[in-house]
Amino acid sequence: MSLQAVADIVARGDPDRFDACMAAPVAARAVLFPIYAFNVEVSRATWAISEPMIGEMRLQWLKDALGDIANGKAARRHEVIAPLANVLDGEGARILDRLVQARWRDLHPMPFGDTGQFREYLDATGGGLMWVAARALGGDDEACFRTLGRVSGLANFLLAVPRLETRVGSPLPGGGSETVQMLAKDALAELRSLRIPKAGRAASLASWRAGTILRRAADEPDRVADGTLPESEFRRRLSLIWAGYSL
Repeated sequence: MSLQAVADIVARGDPDRFDACMAAPVAARAVLFPIYAFNVEVSRATWAISEPMIGEMRLQWLKDALGDIANGKAARRHEVIAPLANVLDGEGARILDRLVQARWRDLHPMPFGDTGQFREYLDATGGGLMWVAARALGGDDEACFRTLGRVSGLANFLLAVPRLETRVGSPLPGGGSETVQMLAKDALAELRSLRIPKAGRAASLASWRAGTILRRAADEPDRVADGTLPESEFRRRLSLIWAGYSL
């Protein structure tokens, strides 16, 4: 149940968060890698498994494992759950449980009813993950880290729209360039208003691409559907280096 094992899972399943972890202080990596590896496991259950019933069984197993941690029971001997239990307390487990519950809808894709429902999804997923990571590192500003996680979650969602459209048709509430532009501009305004506290700041590195992605979406919303939203690899790396200076 090694740290290298969970780091390898993140490297394969979530390269952006892997790079963010490697830019964080060494001590923070031991906390972040198990949390992000758990998120990869959730994503695998909702995206890599073609049969929804099998995906539901996998998500239920992960929820049960979180329940063991929340109730102080011995952690399951699993390459992700065992190291996760070393960095997660009961409240952290309950927050991740809400993340798993929110991802249940990904097994049965359907458009979001409105932007409010979409924001709730982003808060439970991106917001919850960011808050769990920051909290495990000693952070105590829940509102700030949840907002940062929602903003980052939106950027990641916009990047995934072309792939999501093959399953859902119109994954964004309302759809269209106007919706993309509105969501991106609102998120940028939230991002500009944030002052990331020092406690738990290493978790914020996971949002390192958000500003660039959202600005591109706000300026040229058609890039989202076209799949041309990602920045160049040079710009991507440069923005991570710049984010690392803020720690």
